[in-house]
Amino acid sequence: MSIASLGYVGFEVSDAGAWKIFMEDFLGLMRGAEDNEQVSYRMDERAARVFLLHGNRDDVALVGLETPTAASFEALKASLAAKGVSFTQGDEDLKAKRHVADLIRLKDPAGLDVEIYYGPTELTNRPFNSPAGVSSFCTGEQGAGHVVLASEDIDAVRAFYVDALGFRLSDTIGMKLAPDFSITLEFYHCNPRHHTLALAGMPAPKRLHHFMVEMASLDDVGFALDRMAACGIRQRTTLGKHTNDQMVSFYAETPSGFEVEVGCAGVPVHDETWRVTHHEAASMWGHKPVGA
Repeated sequence: MSIASLGYVGFEVSDAGAWKIFMEDFLGLMRGAEDNEQVSYRMDERAARVFLLHGNRDDVALVGLETPTAASFEALKASLAAKGVSFTQGDEDLKAKRHVADLIRLKDPAGLDVEIYYGPTELTNRPFNSPAGVSSFCTGEQGAGHVVLASEDIDAVRAFYVDALGFRLSDTIGMKLAPDFSITLEFYHCNPRHHTLALAGMPAPKRLHHFMVEMASLDDVGFALDRMAACGIRQRTTLGKHTNDQMVSFYAETPSGFEVEVGCAGVPVHDETWRVTHHEAASMWGHKPVGA
């Protein structure tokens, strides 16, 4: 069995007030349950898609990877054990905090906490209502969005997500960052979202380069562009269109220093017809740096 989606992501953040403005007034996520350790945010009928954990790392703290059923969850546990991948069982308190029926915890080779679960709580009795007026986010079978992780030991990280968890290569992009320095970005899917995970084989000040939220329409993305100044958010790139997933998006800086991509209209991947390709540029147009 393999992973079905990125169900949720958690960030350890030091400035809770700035993140509240960022999440609610700018991105338009709906505040969910909270306690003295974390605040959860909703993007849809799920009880939580993003967790803000109180701390000083200002980086990604965890990713929650969903399996669709109890049977698939147990099958993946058996597969991990057979491959010698160690994990621990989540206790009742953690399952309640994550709003899931059951979960296990493990670490990827770069040390990131990975939580694999099934049975997320849905709050259909309390419909999602964006405080910023976002019409909806594209989630469902495609999950919460995507994350782009940087690691010097990309071979070990790749093996973990591909061989142990079943992620599949979508395509690659070659990027020249300096006259004598180039990297290849690798994009992986586990459902029709073009990529749930991207890997960059390079050292970086933070493990997370960016996370992505996909909005339902170009108007939603445009309204988010217009909200940045009022919310005190720093824009990192202009609006642009990517070469590989063809998403129309822009990038902004989070209060923790890593970035968020706000986009729409990404192309789906269907394994029976998809062909892996390589691209020589990240964007067809736009995505130009903004400011210093």
